[in-house]
Amino acid sequence: MENKNQDTGISLEPTNSNLIWLVCALLTLVFAPTIIWLFDRWTMGIWYNGHSVLIAAVVIYLIRKELKKNSQLAKGSTPWGFVLLIPALFLHMLDTGMHTQLLSAAAFFLSLPGLSFLFLGTERTKAILFPLSMLLFTLPIPLAFTESLHLALRHIATDSTAWLLNFFDIPYFSSGTLIQIPNGSMEVADACSGFSTLYATITIAILTAYLCPSITRRILILCIATPLAIGVNVVRVFLLAMLVHWFGIGILDTIIHEISGLLTFVIALPIIFWLGQPPVEE
Repeated sequence: MENKNQDTGISLEPTNSNLIWLVCALLTLVFAPTIIWLFDRWTMGIWYNGHSVLIAAVVIYLIRKELKKNSQLAKGSTPWGFVLLIPALFLHMLDTGMHTQLLSAAAFFLSLPGLSFLFLGTERTKAILFPLSMLLFTLPIPLAFTESLHLALRHIATDSTAWLLNFFDIPYFSSGTLIQIPNGSMEVADACSGFSTLYATITIAILTAYLCPSITRRILILCIATPLAIGVNVVRVFLLAMLVHWFGIGILDTIIHEISGLLTFVIALPIIFWLGQPPVEE
């Protein structure tokens, strides 16, 4: 009797695996336009959601790592998955009439833990729930929800740059988000507000804190993320102002402008990763 049960269990495994692949294929087919839309937004440029590709790759890595680490947990299925899956499909159907794609993208990410509950069970889903939830940080945030934050960040960058120019005895005039220096006028636009760097840095900080074994470092990472992102963007705007002062306003039409934006990520994100590293024991 014991061997018979074991054989039965083994024979069901390929069927269950085939069912998972079938459902994943159907889900990909249903959400195909949304997945394409997300990828387009993720690869649109560093000023938008450039960090999302990195986050998606890290999430996939963490899910594989957690499932491997918790492979001893029993597989199962719970109908609680439908509590997430049904609203997700409803949101997707709603978005087919509204054509926002954003609701459909949120529905896609909401459906993933629902499917996990159905095919992996409660315990394994708990193990990967945090990485799955991080996918929400890859969603493009509509400007209507962040307009006031963009404006606040633009004023911070403008006022801080003006203070630094004054500190270096460079003549200037600032009004609102406009900085005028002898060689030209600079408008700190939404793309230069530093919101993309802020969004990426906070997201990476949350992931790094999750992986960091030290509670003290976790708190430090989460506390420093926002001022770090704002600070590196202020330095960027100031350096651009200095370049305009030295070489003229035409410098902003060169590749240097784009590279300066990329450098905010190159500086901020490694600092977050470095803070998340455990101290070396001697």
